Amino acid sequence: MSATILNKKVGSIGFGLMGLTTRPKQISYDDAVKVMKRSLELGANFWNAGEFYGPPDANSLQLLEYYFRKYPEDSKKVVLSVKGCFSLTRGPDNSPEGVRKSVENCLEKLQGRVPISIFEPARIDPQVPIEETIKALAEYVKEGKIGGIGLSECSVATIRGAHAVHPISVVEIEMSLFTPDALENGVATTCAELDIPIVAYSPLGWGFLTGQFKSLSDIDEKDFRRAQPRFQPGAFEENLRIAEEVQKISTSKGVTPAQTAIAWVKAQGQKSNMPQVVPIPGCTTVARVEENLKDVTLSEHELEDLNGLLQRNTVQGDRYGGMMAGLMNG
Repeated sequence: MSATILNKKVGSIGFGLMGLTTRPKQISYDDAVKVMKRSLELGANFWNAGEFYGPPDANSLQLLEYYFRKYPEDSKKVVLSVKGCFSLTRGPDNSPEGVRKSVENCLEKLQGRVPISIFEPARIDPQVPIEETIKALAEYVKEGKIGGIGLSECSVATIRGAHAVHPISVVEIEMSLFTPDALENGVATTCAELDIPIVAYSPLGWGFLTGQFKSLSDIDEKDFRRAQPRFQPGAFEENLRIAEEVQKISTSKGVTPAQTAIAWVKAQGQKSNMPQVVPIPGCTTVARVEENLKDVTLSEHELEDLNGLLQRNTVQGDRYGGMMAGLMNG
């Protein structure tokens, strides 16, 4: 089942580009392009990128420019969402000046090869009223430099305040079997009320739900996840046990745990009181993108089993630590 974003049809599963430019063992642009091309061939035409996904001279934007220089015909096929107004060292700057600096930088780096369908401040700036941020972005929509405005990691109050200034095109929020928060804190129901699709990032629980982890040693010591609360000794083992339960349910169905996890997220958007939900798993290989984009549907019984698993078990550790923990806008 497809979704509609900015009056354009997008696949029921999108593609997150973060891993293509942020992994400790960097893959080449040519290898990254193969993964991106395959995702599009399989129907994942909603792409999610970030101005800070990688260093200033080698992040999502440069990769996208490279891709669309090679495949200019694809620029009209993709709905591109770009997150900006954020630094991994300084945090968000959603002031009107920060908005202008970020949007202009993104446009410059893309060199006009692909339009920015949606621009999102990556985190809500506690120093700047959301209304000021949205007013600044609305000018870029009016000028035709971006197609629409998105929000990322935001509260119900923020969504309502922003939407009152300018229609919000998407709300990007973490959603997975490990993080069902948006289903419980009013964000999803508010998006349904305002007819705002949800873009669900990290539907694989930062990799826990791929089945590829057996121990902490499976994760590169330079991988940013090693610093996250859910990957600390003690918490990691407990969370791995939950992931193994998902593996059992998946095996009985004849699918992979990643396919089960993505199907569960998709299913949330098929409920009568929920908004459209588009999961955006990321990966770095063609084989993995083919796995992630396989169309899998869960039966009511299977959904009940997974929901029961969530009720019986508590994921250990907060979603983020350090500076990021204070930017959840909850």
